[in-house]
Amino acid sequence: MADRPRVVVTGNARRWSPSWWCTWLALRLLGAQPLRVSVRHSLSPSDDIDAVIIGGGDDISPSHYDQPPEHDGEYDPERDELEIRWINWALAEHKPLLGICRGSQLINVVLGGALNQNIRQLRKLTYNRPGLLPTKQVRLADDARLAAICRKPRLRVNSLHSQIVSKTGEGMTAVGWDLDGFIQASEHKQRDVIGVQWHPEYLFYVPSQLRLFRWLLGCR
Repeated sequence: MADRPRVVVTGNARRWSPSWWCTWLALRLLGAQPLRVSVRHSLSPSDDIDAVIIGGGDDISPSHYDQPPEHDGEYDPERDELEIRWINWALAEHKPLLGICRGSQLINVVLGGALNQNIRQLRKLTYNRPGLLPTKQVRLADDARLAAICRKPRLRVNSLHSQIVSKTGEGMTAVGWDLDGFIQASEHKQRDVIGVQWHPEYLFYVPSQLRLFRWLLGCR
C-alpha cells in the first residue's frame, strides 16, 4: 500500500470546480493523494485505491428510483452511470466510501433507497436559501458512528440541496436530521460507508468536518 493514501473523488467535469479543489485541499492537509474522476477525467479502479468520495452536483435521474423527472430537473446521465460504477466497486472491494450531498443520495439510491425530489415548499423551520457557511442545525443520533467521528451530538453545517433521501438504502440507517426532520446523514450498519447531505469540503476549517475526511483515511 502506498504511503500516501490514494482517494478517488468524483464530481463534475468543469475546468474550474470549487468542490474538487476544496476536497483536494482537505485530503492533502491529511497527507492523502486525491484522484479526480469525472466524465472528462477517467481513471480505472485498481487495488492501490484506498477510498472513494462521491461528490455533490446535479440531481440524480429519478429513473434510478422509479420516479418521473421534474419539469425543471437538471440531470447528467453519464455522471450517474460513472458514479454508480464507482459506488458498486467500492462496496464490492470493501473500500471506505463517503457520499457528499448528491453522493449521499446516490449511495442510498444504489442500495435501493429513494429521494424526495423537491423539499423547498415543505420547509418550515429551516431556511431555504443555499449557502456555504455553517448556518443549518443537524442533530445526530447518540449511537451514530458519525457522532463519534465528529465528537459532537449536534452540528452546524451548510446547505446547497433541494432534494433529500426519503428512504435509506439497504444496510443504511438515518443518523442525522435537520430541524424539519429531513434526513441529513446516513451510515451503513456493517460497512465503512457514510453519507452527509451537506458539503464538508467547504468546511474543512471546522475540526468536526475535517474529521470526516480523517475517518475516511483511517478506515483503510
